[in-house]
Amino acid sequence: MLISMPPPIQVELMPHDPSWARFAALEAEGLRSAVGPSLTVVHHIGSTSIPGIVAKPIIDLMPIVTSLTELDEHRHALEALGYEWWGELGIEGRRYCTKTDAVTGRRLVQLHCFVEGSPHITRHLAFRDYLQQHCEIALAYDQEKCRCHTLHPDDSHAYGDCKSAWIAEIEAAALSWWHVHTSSHAPLD
Repeated sequence: MLISMPPPIQVELMPHDPSWARFAALEAEGLRSAVGPSLTVVHHIGSTSIPGIVAKPIIDLMPIVTSLTELDEHRHALEALGYEWWGELGIEGRRYCTKTDAVTGRRLVQLHCFVEGSPHITRHLAFRDYLQQHCEIALAYDQEKCRCHTLHPDDSHAYGDCKSAWIAEIEAAALSWWHVHTSSHAPLD
């Protein structure tokens, strides 16, 4: 079965909102109930997890599971929570899901699910933590996001492509920093 890509959405950037962390924690609890013990931790990632920068008001969560097969078996439970299932969507070993508000049609949450030990976990956490610890880099990301928004305000796919070279460069520095400075990561409370 061929799984399509979610359609592009309008890019809306908003100042950081502290309530995003609370919303992420509540959503993580729902995921824990739906997926069960194979879900070991849920990390809040993406721009909404980085204070001081603009972000699309869409919460990015990274659930970590012990088995993708078990996660796949809980697909219907995630769909019952309102998620659309998009499969790997270009990243081997990932399960990508989106949740949209049924009334407004606005995307609320994006899930990037990985199995324990995936190198993508470190990549996402290193980028997030590096920007949280390096305000000047976070502000540069803020500027890059605004630049790309100006170029692609109505196409989230083009907006993401616009930022990708900047992100790849910073991600390399973040991974080097990560291996030197970080030894553990706490889940959402």
